[in-house]
Amino acid sequence: MKKGLEVFSYEQVAALRLFITSIVLIPFVFSALKKIKRKHYVPILVAALFGSGIPAFLFTLAQTYLDSSFVGILNSLTPLFTFCIGIIIFNQKYHKINLLGIFIGLIGAIFLSLNNLNQSISINIYVYLVVFASLLYAISANVIKRYLYDLDSTDITSIVFLIVGPLSGVYIFSTDFIVLFDNNKAYESLAYITILAIICTALAGVMFYKLIKISSPTFATSVTYLIPIVALFWGFIDGEKLIGQYFVGVALIFSGLYLVNKKSVNN
Repeated sequence: MKKGLEVFSYEQVAALRLFITSIVLIPFVFSALKKIKRKHYVPILVAALFGSGIPAFLFTLAQTYLDSSFVGILNSLTPLFTFCIGIIIFNQKYHKINLLGIFIGLIGAIFLSLNNLNQSISINIYVYLVVFASLLYAISANVIKRYLYDLDSTDITSIVFLIVGPLSGVYIFSTDFIVLFDNNKAYESLAYITILAIICTALAGVMFYKLIKISSPTFATSVTYLIPIVALFWGFIDGEKLIGQYFVGVALIFSGLYLVNKKSVNN
């Protein structure tokens, strides 16, 4: 995302990500449309706006002002929000050990990110944008579990991006997007955004919805705890040294994930 922001505005990066994802998923759209019923309309709209459309712009805007590690920590609030919404609004059953797992995973994510955070962190409006986006993700996850249980994860993903993708495409070409390609670096930035769309949005979206269907919304959103581990892996590949703090963080995250799913009740 950072590479894309070097050339394009945050609005363009977010819209490009959604638009490219919708193009990638076109082969699955026609089959999915045959399975959609009237009862699915509102839940799918919620999933499209709360689970993909709005958060894409909120996270990209926040990324222009906040450290990536700090954004990752804030995004780790999603499982906690998912857990609370599931209990308060959807009357889902839970075990105290699941809540314990959420907090252990969150502590682990903070452990892994501490060394990468800038020294000066202040609470500002951009922090609240990430928190709000995490809340929207949590609502979407619970809605999908409750109302879209009878749809395949690929069908859900393709229809969701059928809604937000074309609108994003219209926006993109109403901006100075084409003019920006006078800058040779624009092609490199577009390549990074395309990779982000294919792997981290299209593929990850299908896997995420599948995880919701076979487990619980809380466990599915707990995969956000794995983001710092992925960042740690790439840092190691890039030559960064591993310290004891990292191993403690990884152990806490996996322990938390285990507890989050332990004796969980799928509703």
